[in-house]
Amino acid sequence: MGGGSGGHITPAVAVIREILEKRPRAEVEFWTDFKYFKNVTKLCSEIGVSWAEGYESKKGRKGPVIRVRRTLAGKFHRYSGWKFSDYFVHFDITLKDLLIGNILGFLGFLGGLVMSFVRLILPGTRPNVIFLKGGYTCLPIGMVAKLFRIPYIIHESDSVAGLANRLLMKKAVKVAFGMPPSDEIMEKHKNYVYTGIPVAPEFKPVSLFRMEQLKKAFSFNPDRPLVVITGGSQGSENLNETTRIILPELLKSTSVALVAGRKHYENMLDLKKYENWDHASLESNFRMWEFNTTMDELMGAADVVVSRAGATTIAELAALKKATILVPFERLPGSHQLENAKRLSSSEAAVMVSDADMMKNPSELLEAITHLVRSPRLRADLADHLHSEACVDAATRLADLILEEADKK
Repeated sequence: MGGGSGGHITPAVAVIREILEKRPRAEVEFWTDFKYFKNVTKLCSEIGVSWAEGYESKKGRKGPVIRVRRTLAGKFHRYSGWKFSDYFVHFDITLKDLLIGNILGFLGFLGGLVMSFVRLILPGTRPNVIFLKGGYTCLPIGMVAKLFRIPYIIHESDSVAGLANRLLMKKAVKVAFGMPPSDEIMEKHKNYVYTGIPVAPEFKPVSLFRMEQLKKAFSFNPDRPLVVITGGSQGSENLNETTRIILPELLKSTSVALVAGRKHYENMLDLKKYENWDHASLESNFRMWEFNTTMDELMGAADVVVSRAGATTIAELAALKKATILVPFERLPGSHQLENAKRLSSSEAAVMVSDADMMKNPSELLEAITHLVRSPRLRADLADHLHSEACVDAATRLADLILEEADKK
């Protein structure tokens, strides 16, 4: 089960692919929130995994088929590092997210409990094992699984566990971590295992010749350095707004690909003025997407990637062996993006630019990009160090854990 963000969905699908490779006849269900249902089914279709919705018949479909189900869930909004006065300074956020958003989140959580309870008591619906990828969508089913004593395995991408996983860890059969867990986790929980973060097999290093081919495939000039800027599937308002400011200067020496995200794309449409086409030929050095379904190819084409510091994106960039600039979202609970970026920056595996500094002075990001573009040796060193973080067998290891537990029944 996974949802709430693309960072939970893509690793879960990677694990499912491994399970179906090992056990083509395995019965697999993917539960996700209503918001991300289309993302799951679209991703399954793109990688060639057949799926059926709800109770739809799987007859007549070729090969293994997973069943995808919608479920209710509720997100609880919290912001790290806020002082008491910040709740009044940012009153619009306080009212919309922390008050109204949390009321709706609580109602969604209750609905998720009811749906999970009803589904798991129906005859023939009790699973052998549940895999919880983390995030708020997993909390209701995890709590019901505890009640019915259904074994479940958790995967936490960050070294600091999120709220949902912390509430479910104690009764989990195994708690797998995408990054080395903190000393506190290791002391409190003896059921942890370090597996790394599952990524799709398409994420792998590409040659310089392949990079040129990919640049051409996206209509960029293969002789110009390509900078890919992404805030993930939902996008990042701060990264987008900073890109708007520094884009004219960037385009003097580079090509730029911006993945603006589904949440913020409409607000960035003015940048389409930089995207000039002559029939099917791109005459400018800029392209913008709401979301790109072939991120392995787009980031594979990049000389430099600028990204938020989500654990799954970092794992994908490590697998691709890319020179990376991380701009962590510092207000997230637990500050896990900030911790991710600090750790990689200290080991010279990535460059970190503070979100607050970037917003005060956009040239901070511009200078970091320009310096990397002009320093091929530094790019190569960063890419090598980041690639050493990659766990290429993470999906296989998690699939083995899940199947081993399922075989006990």
